[in-house]
Amino acid sequence: MISHIIAALLFFAPAGVANASPIFANKIPLLNRWDTPLDFGKSLHGRRIFGDNKRWRGVITGTLVGGIVAYIEAITVFKVSFNAPWQLTLSFATGLLLGFGALMGDAVESFFKRQFGVPPGKSWFPFDQIDYIVGGLVVSFPFVHVKLVDYLWVFVVWWCMHLIFSYIGYLLHLKDTPI
Repeated sequence: MISHIIAALLFFAPAGVANASPIFANKIPLLNRWDTPLDFGKSLHGRRIFGDNKRWRGVITGTLVGGIVAYIEAITVFKVSFNAPWQLTLSFATGLLLGFGALMGDAVESFFKRQFGVPPGKSWFPFDQIDYIVGGLVVSFPFVHVKLVDYLWVFVVWWCMHLIFSYIGYLLHLKDTPI
């Protein structure tokens, strides 16, 4: 069981970190000026498509952070040598995919939140907690082949991780709500 948890943590770490990175990117003054909404301020049926909290800054920085996390994992955890640039490139690309998928899953969930009239910043349990997991797994599925049981482990472990880190973010005043 422990080996499944560790494997799930390592496999999905690029997506998990990418999902959290827009909060931090928003705090960096240089990046904070890059403020274009993901939906360019457009609406559908009188409601914003994604809302003000989804920005290109978050998607791009989160995607890059996912790639960097996977690259660092490849070198430190999986001991991929710098003499194997193809493996490092594949690791980076996989991290980009996981990060991008996580952020797109969050954007899709945000679209439905807006269309159902859920106010920005309000929790929409359990969708707020699983959107990035589903997005990351869906985008990675055509390129990364693991057993269904491993996908289930990723889902359960990262759902629990999200709840824990969400509460920590609340305690650190990075979030307004604990879930």
